[in-house]
Amino acid sequence: MSMLERSARWIDGDEDVVMQGLMNASAAGAEEVGERTALAEAFSNVVAFDTDDGLVVFDVSHHLFAPGAIQALRTWSTAPVHTAVYTHGHADHVTGAQSFDAEAAANGARKIRYVGHEAVPTRFDRYQATAGYNGHINMRQFRLPEPAWPTDFVYPEMTYRTATALTVGGLTFDLRHARGETDDHTWAWVAERRAICVGDLFIWQFPNAGNPQKVQRYAWDWAVALREMAALDPDLLLPAHGPAIAGVTRIRTVLLDTARALESLHDQTLALMNTGARLDDVIHTVKLPADLAGKSYLKPTYDEPEFVVRNLWRLYGGWYDGNPAHLKPARDIEVAREVAALSGGADALATRAEQLATAGDLRLACHLAEMAVQAEPELKRAHEVRAAVYDARRASEASFMASGIYRSAMLDSQAAARDLD
Repeated sequence: MSMLERSARWIDGDEDVVMQGLMNASAAGAEEVGERTALAEAFSNVVAFDTDDGLVVFDVSHHLFAPGAIQALRTWSTAPVHTAVYTHGHADHVTGAQSFDAEAAANGARKIRYVGHEAVPTRFDRYQATAGYNGHINMRQFRLPEPAWPTDFVYPEMTYRTATALTVGGLTFDLRHARGETDDHTWAWVAERRAICVGDLFIWQFPNAGNPQKVQRYAWDWAVALREMAALDPDLLLPAHGPAIAGVTRIRTVLLDTARALESLHDQTLALMNTGARLDDVIHTVKLPADLAGKSYLKPTYDEPEFVVRNLWRLYGGWYDGNPAHLKPARDIEVAREVAALSGGADALATRAEQLATAGDLRLACHLAEMAVQAEPELKRAHEVRAAVYDARRASEASFMASGIYRSAMLDSQAAARDLD
């Protein structure tokens, strides 16, 4: 089945979206999805346009998968890469640059021109300053054995602020800035091919607009960009994750559904904030409309709506959640000890956590299991219960982000319980 046939079946509801088997693009090669236009599916895709002056590519994938992406591209074209556009500065989209440069040098080709939004270099600087922190996030989120984060980046030699046009080999690439998953995102309109390169603004899953471990995301701006894309009536949508989409109707459907999902969360959240509601009330009240929640391409398998609500609160309201006790709180361990003393000890908290988990109230069970361990960190049973509760919570979650954090907590307590034997 071709890439375009697969994406059509997903959108039409003939089968559910399955984002698997995309870690190495070299096996299948790059697929031509339009006139002199190809996409190499990988951990992060490489989109390529064949022009009279060489290839223009959007993103260069992750450094671990770029060699496979290059091999895939070479099954389709042997033309040198003229320009590489970063859709944004996330590591899985940019760290393959060294591999692309090495291939160009080995073939005696001209130096590749890298292009990105003016905020990309600032992002690279921040990544170098926070490599340790991001490494620990990666370890939790992607289940790595130890912290890992790149610090070597190829900075764009050409940047722009709001919009710019690149003309290469007879094609014009209209680059436009949009805040969405990042503050440095670029999407492109290629009028001659009636194609849009969307980067991570559409990812075949619920939009990554909430990520609890990362910096600010911009749900409303994201929706605005999606509507601008849809208004162009493109015939071809080229994403950075998952297969390309063909056809004006299908493309408008996914873009406008995603926009409406983000707008709904935004409007509900802001309406509650304007009544003076606390964050606790907001996150337990705002829900995605049922017709959108049922869309296969909007499943919360990576990020999820509740996290987007928190990000909207952070954008509009800062970090104070409306609970005065949280403004200058006691340490968690002090609260846990006090609650344990009132309830009969850490073992009593652990027992109640078990009961709640058995009854299906995993949210509340997590609170008590956490308190049990904090109140008495040397109590083996508390760690055993905490590990079991987070194991159950991990298994119950749909999003990769949530399950990764809960899995990390489970492993920590499993290790602690073994050490206390």
